[in-house]
Amino acid sequence: MVDPKENVAKQARSGSVAAIIQVLNDKLADTGVRTRAVRENDLLQLLCEAEKADKLEKSMLVPQIQEILASISPRNIRRAKINSRIIQEQQLIWLEEINRDPEKNLLWVEEIKLPKRHFWERWAESLSEQKVSLGKQPTLKASLTPVERSRQQWRRGIIVGALLSLSVSLIGWGIYYGISRLTSETTAKTSKLSSSNYQANSAKAVVQQTDVSVDTDPFNIAVKLAEQAVAAGQVAKTPAQWLEIAAKWQKASDYMGNVPKNDDRYKLAQNRKVLYRQSSEIALKEAQKKRSTEP
Repeated sequence: MVDPKENVAKQARSGSVAAIIQVLNDKLADTGVRTRAVRENDLLQLLCEAEKADKLEKSMLVPQIQEILASISPRNIRRAKINSRIIQEQQLIWLEEINRDPEKNLLWVEEIKLPKRHFWERWAESLSEQKVSLGKQPTLKASLTPVERSRQQWRRGIIVGALLSLSVSLIGWGIYYGISRLTSETTAKTSKLSSSNYQANSAKAVVQQTDVSVDTDPFNIAVKLAEQAVAAGQVAKTPAQWLEIAAKWQKASDYMGNVPKNDDRYKLAQNRKVLYRQSSEIALKEAQKKRSTEP
């Protein structure tokens, strides 16, 4: 029977955010710190919360989390950004709130790099897990005579040699076929590249518009627009990109303003309407700042 803790650890090593959170919360249970996390490509956005600020002492908490994440070594996660604050009521979009005004919402922020594990370490770990799951392998029967053992080893050697020869032949044929096909397709791909890029960008724009337009609930539409604005703000560099982000925030604010008074979320919508409008103003200021620094 598989140990549940070992199963969670295995999922955490594979990059499962839910499993990583469970491991962190188990390890930090005695400290009174609870964690939440969101993955952004190779970055793990980590939120640490406690009832008192002294439990979130940076010099103590950061090394603990770094050691735990290093022992997990989650696949394809190279960095972790640790955000800390006094515990608050559950927020579905907590990352948006802390990104909007980190100085106001957070006690401190620290970004750490996770050590990259070598291939042989992962291979050894995978081999160990396979041995545990499969159990002990059957040993050679003691009743076999030396002659029979020799014949058995000889047969195995022939089979392994044949498989190895077949593998080498297939690899060689595959390389030859791949090079030939790549050479013949290079010209055609080059001529179609511009057209493909245009079609891809058009399709992406249609998908983004559809994601918002298919939903008739103004609250949900506003949240989706806010999430798009937050994601765009992580990579925006030009004034035009910041202007587009400002427009998304303003549109999200307008949709929040359309939530009817008889809706249970009306009070929350009014609050977010103001927050989204403020975010739009911040994005406009950022666009002006980028424009003033352009050569």
